[in-house]
Amino acid sequence: MNSDFVIAMHSLVLLANLPDHMANSETIAENVCTNPARIRKVMGILRKEGFVKTKEGIGGGYLLNCDSDKTTLSQIYLAISSGSLKPHWCTGDPEKECVISSNTQSVMDEIFVEAEQHMQAYLNQITINNVLQKIKSLE
Repeated sequence: MNSDFVIAMHSLVLLANLPDHMANSETIAENVCTNPARIRKVMGILRKEGFVKTKEGIGGGYLLNCDSDKTTLSQIYLAISSGSLKPHWCTGDPEKECVISSNTQSVMDEIFVEAEQHMQAYLNQITINNVLQKIKSLE
């Protein structure tokens, strides 16, 4: 899991809540509490994956381009940060004669793959609208 996933989810929930389902990067950045350049990077991925579209020119911005009742957090996770549970560095050395050192990496790889599958199954049960409704229930 990385912060880009949280930014993407927050941005999509915000757009789902707005009357026109549209906002520019500055408005989204202010709501997310990050800078507009980071929002544009994440929104670029979401646009490429079809979750949002853009409206150019004055009064333009990002438009929600998905059904918030059907788009799951798993879909967002897969688009933004799939595979991020596994660390970039792995312990051990497959070339060593020690059974622990030579096999830890492959066992941990299996564990991370299974953990990600379980997480995706859980996130697949939660839609953008579910998150929005949970947030609104806290008012």
